[in-house]
Amino acid sequence: MSKHMAPSIRAARNETLTEDQLRRFVPSVFADAPHDSRSDRYAYIPSVAVMRGLAGEGFLPVAAAQSRTKDDTRRDFTKHMVRFRHQNATMKAVGDTVPEIVLVNSHDGTSSYNLMAGLFRLACLNGMVVSAGEIATIRVQHTGTSDKIVREVIDGAHAVLNASVTALEAPRAWSQLQLSSPERVALAEAAHTLRFADADGHVETPITPTQLLHPRRPNDQANDLWSTFNVVQENVIRGGLSAWDRRDPARRPRRVTTRQINGIDQDVKLNKALWALGARMAELKAA
Repeated sequence: MSKHMAPSIRAARNETLTEDQLRRFVPSVFADAPHDSRSDRYAYIPSVAVMRGLAGEGFLPVAAAQSRTKDDTRRDFTKHMVRFRHQNATMKAVGDTVPEIVLVNSHDGTSSYNLMAGLFRLACLNGMVVSAGEIATIRVQHTGTSDKIVREVIDGAHAVLNASVTALEAPRAWSQLQLSSPERVALAEAAHTLRFADADGHVETPITPTQLLHPRRPNDQANDLWSTFNVVQENVIRGGLSAWDRRDPARRPRRVTTRQINGIDQDVKLNKALWALGARMAELKAA
């Protein structure tokens, strides 16, 4: 594993992660106490207790990641993300899409319990965090008793599961919407800005928007909205796009390659924004 990459793991198709696997990649899930910076008002409920509560409701872990930190005292308490799939949800063929629950938490005060709706498509093994209205993100603060917090997280899991099930309509509906070449480029340009713009909206990269439209596998060649969205989303999140940077005539050209998005916050933010772009395009095409 590269020193630049956050620890992460995803189970094989239709399999789930064991606690031993999670301990290796996301040890902060199993922190046995909060970070020393937390006050007495902080209700410490370890993520593993919530995870076991969700397992009792049929939600099983299928992927996980943990943020890196330069502060050694926070290493076992940092923000982590665990994705759960209900035991009744299976993927039988390439292209199948199933709903997931995305849980983000930390034990150093940098995050409450955050639950989001998510989708996972077998075709390219990419996770998509879905923005489906207010219900798609539910926050549970670190206050109250253990039983209360675990119950609130479980109730929230069922609520956002309903949101992700609703979002499952997108693969069917979006695949019926054919995009023209200008429409595909417009979607790529918007995604390009999301990925590369600075705080002022300026983009400084030799990577072009049309590179985001290059499919990584033959079955993603179609021009419908669903296929185009997945190609763009994967290129934005997984990185690996290269271009020669010749913008400075005083310097020799240098090859630039995009990195995979590994930070939990950036991953969630980008995926939700990309989904919003796809949803907006669907609205415009259906109007």
